[in-house]
Amino acid sequence: MNVPTHTLRLTMAQALVRYLAALRVATDDGREEALFGGVFAIFGHGNVAGMGEALYGHRSELPTYRAHNEQGMAHAAIAYAKAHMRRRMMAVTTSIGPGATNLLTAAALAHVNRLPVLLLPGDVFVSRAPDPVLQQLEDGGDGSVSVNDAFKPLSRYFDRIIYPEQLMTALPRAIAVLTDAAQCGPVTLALPQDVQTMAYDYPIAFFHPPLVRFRTVQPDEHELAEAAALLRKARQPLIVAGGGVLYGQASAALRAFAERHGIPVAETQAGKSSLPWNHPMQLGAIGVTGSPAANLLAGQADLVLAVGTRLQDFTTGSHTLFAGAQLVSINVNGFDALKRRGAAVQSDARAGLEKLSALLGEWRSANGWAERAQRHGSEWRETVDAITTRRFVALPHDGEVIGAVQRSAADSTTRDIVVCAAGTLPAELHKLWRTATPGGYHMEYGYSCMGYEIAGGLGVKMARPDAEVIVMVGDGSYLMMNSELATSVMLGKKLIVVVLDNRGYGCINRLQQAVGGAPFNNLFDDCVQGGSGMPRIDFALHARSLGALSENVKTIPELEAAMARARAADRSYLVCIDTDPARTTEEGGCWWEVAVPEVSSREQVRQARQVYEQDKSAQRKKL
Repeated sequence: MNVPTHTLRLTMAQALVRYLAALRVATDDGREEALFGGVFAIFGHGNVAGMGEALYGHRSELPTYRAHNEQGMAHAAIAYAKAHMRRRMMAVTTSIGPGATNLLTAAALAHVNRLPVLLLPGDVFVSRAPDPVLQQLEDGGDGSVSVNDAFKPLSRYFDRIIYPEQLMTALPRAIAVLTDAAQCGPVTLALPQDVQTMAYDYPIAFFHPPLVRFRTVQPDEHELAEAAALLRKARQPLIVAGGGVLYGQASAALRAFAERHGIPVAETQAGKSSLPWNHPMQLGAIGVTGSPAANLLAGQADLVLAVGTRLQDFTTGSHTLFAGAQLVSINVNGFDALKRRGAAVQSDARAGLEKLSALLGEWRSANGWAERAQRHGSEWRETVDAITTRRFVALPHDGEVIGAVQRSAADSTTRDIVVCAAGTLPAELHKLWRTATPGGYHMEYGYSCMGYEIAGGLGVKMARPDAEVIVMVGDGSYLMMNSELATSVMLGKKLIVVVLDNRGYGCINRLQQAVGGAPFNNLFDDCVQGGSGMPRIDFALHARSLGALSENVKTIPELEAAMARARAADRSYLVCIDTDPARTTEEGGCWWEVAVPEVSSREQVRQARQVYEQDKSAQRKKL
């Protein structure tokens, strides 16, 4: 006689992996696909026995990818989710100790950027029988503490699984946070190594979770009415498009809203690519790294409609750029919607724009405002042409390199995805990169984390295998983290990596001098050196040692030829070019608050402090 079995005896780790493998998400076209694209894992004591065995058993349904650095693999997982507009994601598992703490920077990055990643660090024994184990942090005042407690302020949801059955409560909560438009961010489930291996009789129904559907947060009618009333009073409104436009799949709604109501659009770093680069209402980048067109009209605007943006200081010019304008925010996250005491519409970007447009009817901005925006936007696009095609005999600067990269493919504005994160390049790319496709610009600028670039490029390529993923990175960021270039070769996920070598931290060197400081400890020439002097680094040779193809070039024409070879290559390809550490795009930008010492023995600093105090007087006081 066969007795029906309603439970399945599994270890906690096996149950966790089985649950993740079973999760499916509904796509916009009615299909279903796995919510998790895989798990990045670096095994060590604390996860190799429990999680390692569990992942091996489900390797066909939930692929496991080996990486070279825990922070790097978490960056790749985060970039994967960003490239999927937060509709799909990955998990990351590590050993205890340094394997776990290497994830902390990535957790902060995901939290700041509101991006989903499931972090599964190993933890010490709950039984405490073998304490202290290798790599265990002991706290003389709290026996329950481990290094994983450091994840608590960096996670949108944190739990430590101390009983196998606890998984049935923790996992659904974790997935709910990861897939919630407002709460989205990193989730950490700390996994003690002994509990990973403990067995429990799990209900079979647990492994048939409901289909994940992304809910649309609808706007409140009273908030909409207030926003519409404010817009009708405005004569010169401006839209600031943030990352929420892309994550909310609201690009078409944004375009329709701008066209119907005659409102120009400026884009944040996260929101760039919301509107095609050549759309008539497109003003380009806004803020500290913004275009002259966007910043000029921001200063003249009487109302700013901020859609899906955190309004960080690079967007607002440290609250000086549109300090006198009425602010209306459409944001799915109530915390962000209430920034700067603006009128808040807590809503999905697409629903908010569509319903606000319906309330406005045929209302349009004042006569001449849209035409003025179109004129300035067109002039800026002509300026971009000039900047990106200049060819100097001396060392090129970043703008000229960007132009060469874009010219290397006829369809670069639709097929290429550029990836970057830190240094001078975010400013130059924000102004100068052209894309006609939502997601064609992948910038991690919420945390601006050096070392994200190559790992992030790998995650983007895993999410968008048909795209040409171009990582643009300075020598400083490359040296900080480059090991996932080897992972890209191992996985057959081709990247084109363009290294701009200015022999140090050129961006911070310029900032240092702008606030009155002397050149110090940024460029190699200004650092303490031993008898051998500054290092002569051959980045192409280093890339070849990691399995990639590579070459060094000296001029813009040589770069264009190298890009053609890189595009034709069958694996990751690095091209390195020396660039000028002092020269940048002069056009555009606005004030950014960097505090200058109030007292100094150096005259340059005292003068910079006077300028700082004068500039700060224009700062918006309405906090």
